[in-house]
Amino acid sequence: MITKRIIPCLDVKDGRVVKGVNFKDLNDVSSPVELAKYYSENGADELVFYDITASAEGRRLFTDILCETAKSVFIPLTVGGGINTVDDFDRVLKCGADKVSVNSGAIRNPNLIYEAAKLYGDQCVVLSADVKRVDGVFRVFAKGGRENTGMEAIEWIKKCVDLGAGEIVVNSIDTDGVKGGFDLEMLEAVCNAVSVPVIASGGAGGISHFIDLFKTLPKVDAGLAASIFHFGEVEIRDLKQEMKKNGIYTRI
Repeated sequence: MITKRIIPCLDVKDGRVVKGVNFKDLNDVSSPVELAKYYSENGADELVFYDITASAEGRRLFTDILCETAKSVFIPLTVGGGINTVDDFDRVLKCGADKVSVNSGAIRNPNLIYEAAKLYGDQCVVLSADVKRVDGVFRVFAKGGRENTGMEAIEWIKKCVDLGAGEIVVNSIDTDGVKGGFDLEMLEAVCNAVSVPVIASGGAGGISHFIDLFKTLPKVDAGLAASIFHFGEVEIRDLKQEMKKNGIYTRI
């Protein structure tokens, strides 16, 4: 039985971890280095580090903070933000990342996924899809949720998996920071379309939402969250004990 992963997300802006609602109204939280170390020592299975304004600002990801963060953790680290070329993959991996997340860079040049997967392996390439309902249709957004690409999300995700993406993070803009539960409808559509691991992101407000996620959609491989972990509303060890009680396999 495959264990379900719990993944805290560090959204980094100007060297600090921030959190907002629906990708807006960002508030300062903490140092990424300190938070990463805490999560590494307290039961997280992996970490995601996003430089959330790199693409919108047209710059490369800040590597100094990434290097410090990578040194402080002993669990897999996925890094994204401003990844536009294979050279960006190389630079981030050399800073200590285990996997590299692409979003806007892949939208501009889908072949980036193919090139990176060929060089580093599918397992290294993570597609981060920012998705929002527009007139009842799942649409892909770029530049940190600021720009509607007009692309239908499920077809886009399938295309990226065909090109070599080995894992999908589904970021629901509709549920981000709202704490009303994961976007199960959106996640089910993605799980039914692809066979690679799917990570649910956006909407977790408590332990029950993770239980609902894994019970309702057993194909989902991991649950990702930010504010409930950052602000101590949910301790990862407590969450995992509750998962175990509910017959959901996870690393304790």
